[in-house]
Amino acid sequence: MRIGGWAITIMALALAACGNQAAPPAPAEAASTQSAAGQAAPVTGPERVILAFGDSLFAGYNLAEQEGYPEQLQVALRAEGINARVIDAAVSGDTTAAGRQRIAFVLDNAETTPHLAIVELGGNDMLRGLPPSATRENLAAILDELKARNIPVLLMGMRAPPNMGAQYQAEFDAIYPDLARQYGAALVPFFLEAVYDKPELNLPDRIHPTAEGVQALVASTKGAVVAAIPPAE
Repeated sequence: MRIGGWAITIMALALAACGNQAAPPAPAEAASTQSAAGQAAPVTGPERVILAFGDSLFAGYNLAEQEGYPEQLQVALRAEGINARVIDAAVSGDTTAAGRQRIAFVLDNAETTPHLAIVELGGNDMLRGLPPSATRENLAAILDELKARNIPVLLMGMRAPPNMGAQYQAEFDAIYPDLARQYGAALVPFFLEAVYDKPELNLPDRIHPTAEGVQALVASTKGAVVAAIPPAE
């Protein structure tokens, strides 16, 4: 998807973001399975709980329950022998403001304090043309809440397309690396890097990844997740 595709995607996403609001889904967990490369490694060690906190890109929009990013990430981690449990706390249509409003509730109601939180939000802010300063403030508040609870963070970065304007693009794109440095969070610079320009890995809406696209996202980010999981005490 080149610059022209980005422009089409922006219009489609703007409509989809307004229509995809949904109630928070119940936490979903995927079972361990074999990796694509062969036999899965034996799962060992203490359980590591990972909170996947995001929007429709995490929620598995129009996919089967076990095909979403959190579920497939759990499968991939367990296939490598990591005793991971990934909690799907994503809500389609969420802006950073909505995430800010619910982060404390999610953490307060978690059965176990997560060992790692993966934060993936901001795309809907950009699609609605919300000021990057507001996106930055909301994400900072989410990171503040996680920091107060001593929960390490892996921040999934997003990027604005060129047709948003040079100034908006520069301000928006700077949010994620700036906050990662400020809070000492791990960072994936652009979460959609593996799929954004590959139509075959996206649904017909040219917005959300297919099941194969989710697998590509997991493959491209799994190393960052593993590196961000704190060692067991």
